[in-house]
Amino acid sequence: MSERWFRETLHEGIGQEIRVDEVYFESDTGQQALSIFGNRHLGRVMTLDGVVQTTEADEFIYHEMLAHTPILAHGNVESVLIIGGGDGGMLREVLKHPALRVTQVEIDQAVIDLAREYLPNHSAGSFDDPRATIVIADGMDFVRETDQRFDVIISDSTDPVGPGEVLFTDDFYALAKRCLAPGGVLVTQNGVPFVQMEEVINTRRRMSPHFVDMTFYCAAVPTYYGGIMTFAWGTDDKALRRTSLEVLGWRARHVGLKTRYYNAAVHQGAFALPQFLVEAIEAA
Repeated sequence: MSERWFRETLHEGIGQEIRVDEVYFESDTGQQALSIFGNRHLGRVMTLDGVVQTTEADEFIYHEMLAHTPILAHGNVESVLIIGGGDGGMLREVLKHPALRVTQVEIDQAVIDLAREYLPNHSAGSFDDPRATIVIADGMDFVRETDQRFDVIISDSTDPVGPGEVLFTDDFYALAKRCLAPGGVLVTQNGVPFVQMEEVINTRRRMSPHFVDMTFYCAAVPTYYGGIMTFAWGTDDKALRRTSLEVLGWRARHVGLKTRYYNAAVHQGAFALPQFLVEAIEAA
């Protein structure tokens, strides 16, 4: 029997292929074409509309860096808003901080249901945590209409195509800023700059007018083709990015944080950007 391969279609002319060793689920949810399959090296893989979203093997890098970096830099977080993140990995990491309440807004209930069934290690029971409120709605509508304020907002979106496109607009950044408590932080998934530099430049132009301190930080997630991934960072408190190594380490120990990638030194180093990215941001 011939081998079956998944071919990612995110970037024209380049990409990656992953052998499909076992298919767990394939369907059009009505919102997105979703597939979950197994691979010997990556474990279970979730794709949406032909693009890899997450794998069991390396999801911890992405989720830890997008969750713990703003929470520990802030140091006094009581409320977190997650937009997207239907696989549950982000919720799992945020809830490692015991004194938080979390609201998660996911556009597609089917993504949550399927992730609970086929990627249970991602959420690790977090959807049932009483500190979490799950809202099935469009993230843009939520930030437009809510009267709640949050210390940290995490946009765990797909790439800026399809349902995720609206979460990369000037309107979204303005509305997210409105939903932040004083001194709060917005962080967003922002693609791989080596092959998605336009995405970084657009975010810089659209997001920076709304924040005193707007920049990016990085992590290398093997699943996402092209090298380092950027995460956008926006806050009006410039001191948060200068939180010391000692303070970050103490805060992590204080909550008993257990991680596989994130630590205080990685946190600080993540804001050191390669020169090609520095120049692109400065020119934006």
